[in-house]
Amino acid sequence: MNKLLSGAIAAFSLAASSAFAADEVTLQLKWVTQAQFAGYYVAKDKGFYEEEGLDVTILPGGPDIAPTQVIAGGGADVTVEWMPAALAAREKGLPLVNIAQPFKSSGMMLTCWKDAGIAAPEDLKNRTLGVWFFGNEFPFMSWMSQLGIDTGGKSESGVEVLKQGFNVDPLLQRQADCISTMTYNEYWQVIDSGVNPDELVTFKYEDQGVATLEDGLYVLEENLGDAAFVDKMERFVRASMKGWKYAEEHPDEAADIVLENDETGAQTEEHQKRMMGEIAKLTSGSNGSLDPADFERTVATLLAGGSDPVITKQPDGAWTHQITDAALN
Repeated sequence: MNKLLSGAIAAFSLAASSAFAADEVTLQLKWVTQAQFAGYYVAKDKGFYEEEGLDVTILPGGPDIAPTQVIAGGGADVTVEWMPAALAAREKGLPLVNIAQPFKSSGMMLTCWKDAGIAAPEDLKNRTLGVWFFGNEFPFMSWMSQLGIDTGGKSESGVEVLKQGFNVDPLLQRQADCISTMTYNEYWQVIDSGVNPDELVTFKYEDQGVATLEDGLYVLEENLGDAAFVDKMERFVRASMKGWKYAEEHPDEAADIVLENDETGAQTEEHQKRMMGEIAKLTSGSNGSLDPADFERTVATLLAGGSDPVITKQPDGAWTHQITDAALN
């Protein structure tokens, strides 16, 4: 009798655990583990995903990882991507849809040597400028087009574009007069190398009116027709935004959580805490819901690419409030 009872209890426990098994979600990050993605690591560490019945796997990115390719190949359910790259991919046939926008502001800027005689955007002509590619060049190209600056080579009306690696060496070694930096990362790498901020001039894309949306959450459009997937994304976005707001309010703790998840050991406490402070400025003001005005500004910037625009027509169906309306209200 005892054996029968024990067996029944074991069977019931197994059935119960199966019935309440967490739904799996795989998130592909745009870059390596760092405070840029603190909200997701905080949500996982603090149990916010678990509270929503989710088992979330966070995949770090890197120089050899294209988030759009990962999600296209079924390697992730949702990915962090910049809108220029997402819209370009959508126009080429990969139907990405923005379901949430944790970042309200852009952290992208051009950092230049002041002694090169650069004080205003007009002074960029006849210079060598370091630019990230692999989809990150789109805002820069649009900006140059709006300034009427040719990107085909150094001249009185043009610039030489140096394909910049994901480091600051071209500036430090004087291979370029300016390089691409983020307010929360590469700029501080320049400073940490011993350069005084007074030696530099920076042009924030946000201030130049050509900022485009960064670090949104994207899924494949076809999956939004699956009720179970939509339900998972609603819970995922709700927990993720809870993680982001916690990170904003507890930046040092958030940075520590990021460091605990850095399997490479490459990140330092000082850099991550400083990064988290800067990231909090970019996520501040967003509850996760995409502001249509920000989308339109991004599209207008990308369409203003002269003879080589990032996208050639107004995107249709590239974002939705379907997820955030259910998750956040």
